[in-house]
Amino acid sequence: MNRIQTKLQDNKKLLSIYFTAGYPSINDTVSIIKDLETNGVDMIEIGLPFSDPLADGPTIQASSTQALKNGMTTELLFEQLKDIRASVNIPLIIMGYFNPMFQYGVEAFCKKCKEVGVDGLIIPDLPVDVYHKEYQAIFEKYGLINVFLITPQTSDERIKYIDSISNGFIYMVSSASTTGAQSGFGETQTKYFKRIGDMKLKNPQVIGFGISNNETFTQATTYAKGAIIGSAFVKHITNNGPKSIKNFVDKILNK
Repeated sequence: MNRIQTKLQDNKKLLSIYFTAGYPSINDTVSIIKDLETNGVDMIEIGLPFSDPLADGPTIQASSTQALKNGMTTELLFEQLKDIRASVNIPLIIMGYFNPMFQYGVEAFCKKCKEVGVDGLIIPDLPVDVYHKEYQAIFEKYGLINVFLITPQTSDERIKYIDSISNGFIYMVSSASTTGAQSGFGETQTKYFKRIGDMKLKNPQVIGFGISNNETFTQATTYAKGAIIGSAFVKHITNNGPKSIKNFVDKILNK
């Protein structure tokens, strides 16, 4: 069983953290992963920086720009991760745009993910029907879970289609906007969370976008299996450095 599927069976609400590979410094990737696991994070999304990140807010855009300036590449990320499974057990997901993966070669990319111990991919700009027709067999060959995003504007029909070809979790985007922290969720968002819950999908949902503190984490996980924090964490390590991870995670989990 894939590590993502195993983790989703845990009898607890899950905290997933996103950060950009090669940020703040080029060699921070592995130490950040290890510190996140040590301090109680359940899954990690490793951002593969890209020059035109359409779905990302200013904080993550800036981290991607800096990571690229630092010299981060797809090949270097795989090199950094080659021994990660000697010390890290939680699921690792690469989140990035399709262009760098396509340039690398989709099958070569998936093969490399399996070799280094990556469990899944989140590719916001890869349409679900294109994945289903052209790439699903390759992903499954290498034991990778592809995680799809849904938004408040995604139709019930498309959500059911995504659910039917998924085998991990569904990334439930909290609002139709770019990434970024917010203070709380309003009535429109909670209605959306309830609507998806009432659909009784076979795959659990994990909510992302706009989660930044214990309040929004608790709100989100009232309606879903887990929550993803990205911009708030990237902002934290920008301001405080990567040695301050414990303080951030403790506040989210109210330790």
